[in-house]
Amino acid sequence: MIHRLLEKSVIEDFGKGKVIILLGPRQVGKTTLLEQLDLEKGKTLLLDCDDFDDRLLLEDKTKTELQNLIAGYKYVLIDEAQRVKSIGLVIKMLADLHVDCNIIATGSSSLELAEGVFETATGRVFEYKMFPFSLTELANDSNEREQKKLLEQKMIYGLYPEVVNNPSDAQRTLSSLVNGYLFKDILAYKGLRKPDVLQKLVIALALQVGNEVSYNELSSLLGIDKETVENYINLLEKCFVVFRLNSYNKNLRTELKKGKKIYFYDNGIRNAVISNFAPLELRSDSGALWENLMVSERVKRNAYVQNYAQTYFWRTVSQKEIDLVEWKEGQLQAFEFKWKENKKVLPPKEFASAYPEASYEIITPANFWSFLK
Repeated sequence: MIHRLLEKSVIEDFGKGKVIILLGPRQVGKTTLLEQLDLEKGKTLLLDCDDFDDRLLLEDKTKTELQNLIAGYKYVLIDEAQRVKSIGLVIKMLADLHVDCNIIATGSSSLELAEGVFETATGRVFEYKMFPFSLTELANDSNEREQKKLLEQKMIYGLYPEVVNNPSDAQRTLSSLVNGYLFKDILAYKGLRKPDVLQKLVIALALQVGNEVSYNELSSLLGIDKETVENYINLLEKCFVVFRLNSYNKNLRTELKKGKKIYFYDNGIRNAVISNFAPLELRSDSGALWENLMVSERVKRNAYVQNYAQTYFWRTVSQKEIDLVEWKEGQLQAFEFKWKENKKVLPPKEFASAYPEASYEIITPANFWSFLK
């Protein structure tokens, strides 16, 4: 059993009078995490809201009925809570009961659950995001040396738990995730009726990992308006498929003002989208895969340790670039990702001159562990 970094944080939030919301895509181990908490079985109520009968226990209930439902329990676990009608109101009422009970709700996307909860139960919840395994979690289970040997595998097949635990079935697992969760579930949300457009958009984003993305170009490529492109990308973000970095601009007139780069939360999903699981020596995108892996791992790391740094990329109109820039409490850190180690690379002169106080580091397979800790 590979322990998740969130486990300790969730336990530390017990007894604070808040409902704990655990968001993340399907198959990343949210239910397994609940099992790992090792809660008192006789004092724990588990409601699996994929089950119709369990949903009925929560829907259209008064505060008194909910209080009677959880009476005598120390822990109440609501799995796949987005299935519950008016879940935001349900969670608000549970939080308002002020009972000596720890309530955890999980959801497989932030679409139905987060939208309902945060409109209704603002101030009554602690939110966590859960992702596929991180390299740090795997290293904690084995060791850094062992995981470094498997870097190429992770760059190609990613870190979904089922992929990590059953590597021989990785391609089949990833194809199932893409065809089932990525397209079927997302398209079911609010009656989206353009599966071909969504599929083409995801493929286009996958082929542009590490590059600046133009909504205008995507609009022209897909034959849809720019607003629809943005709405679909927002949808993919809320479903934990992709995330975006905006361009950092403060001091230079030549810095991009509205640039965007889009990364995938998981390399395996990205490669499944374009049906390319070829080894690195046969690929032309190994640098992009390394960059996507490192940026997504940094996002996981920041989320799990509650580091609220603001993340960007930096680029000028003349194409001088830095892959990742983090700003936190007046401190600026810049990172460049290189899969193949070569001679020492210096930051662009324009960046060094405009931000002399910023640190700058090249992240390679030789030193990436310090970047992720």
